[in-house]
Amino acid sequence: MSAASPGTEPADISPIAPAEKSGSASGKRVLLAKPRGYCAGVDRAVVAVEKALELHGPPVYVRKEIVHNRHVVDTLRERGVIFVEETSEVPEGALVVFSAHGVSPAVHAEAAERNLRTIDATCPLVTKVHKEVNRFAKDEYDILLIGHEGHEEVEGTAGEAPDSVQLVDTAADVDKVAVRDPSKVIWLSQTTLSVDETMERVDQLRERFPEIADPPSDDICYATTNRQVAVKAMAGECDLVLVVGSMNSSNSKRLVEVALKAGARASYLVDFASEVDEAWLEGVETVGVTSGASVPDLLVMELLDWLAERGWGDVQEVTTADEKIAFALPREVRQKRA
Repeated sequence: MSAASPGTEPADISPIAPAEKSGSASGKRVLLAKPRGYCAGVDRAVVAVEKALELHGPPVYVRKEIVHNRHVVDTLRERGVIFVEETSEVPEGALVVFSAHGVSPAVHAEAAERNLRTIDATCPLVTKVHKEVNRFAKDEYDILLIGHEGHEEVEGTAGEAPDSVQLVDTAADVDKVAVRDPSKVIWLSQTTLSVDETMERVDQLRERFPEIADPPSDDICYATTNRQVAVKAMAGECDLVLVVGSMNSSNSKRLVEVALKAGARASYLVDFASEVDEAWLEGVETVGVTSGASVPDLLVMELLDWLAERGWGDVQEVTTADEKIAFALPREVRQKRA
């Protein structure tokens, strides 16, 4: 799996200057990862909810969190969005938005039974995996879905063909897999996983099922991959890596793991600058900063200001890719031409 993806142009990684040669006399500096923050799928989902509010007024219901970010959810809630866990909580005939993580056909069916007006903000890259599940289930493959149990995306993807999909989360799950025909097995994955973790599971599955097929294209999304590559490029230079993101954000948590594996001495996940423990900065010269794919850059800028107030004002951007991809909004909220 490479960092270069459709809509993404690889960029040269600028040499990272040693601290003593940076603009800070104290040696303190910040390495700021790029790409970071919002991906095209998250931007599409958040804008879809904002457009729904503009077109229909509050309340607008959203099943689950539209994206896994506390600031985004709280801001939308203040504007009149009502977040619910299940479609059954939405009043009959009301407007409901399905989150970027996707939903199963059963959820769509329940919404139709309740006469709900729906806007599907599922990320197109998640929809791609759903289509792969349907395609291989029709061809009578056993589908081994690598992902985290209980994650909304996994539930929606597995729900496309529950009789054909088996979830592989841990190494122990590999041993539990049972297939009908070892020559008709394929692995697919949750889009927000660590690339390295996923390939570790694939290698374990391949030991059991040598004929297992690979997905027709990478399932792990371009944004997840690119953010991990950017962190790897700088982590070895960092005494501390701060990842802005929420605890329920899979891709944000993976960035912490990737930073530690790539050589950072310490790494922490924070929603806001105010959550940084100043004790983490003791003995630190180089701080790496990045953010998960559901994080608005405003929160990163606030963290940079917080660090600057404490002496880390020299910021050097580490660029590993130039993302150009964008997705069209759901048709229900596209502005009609005059």
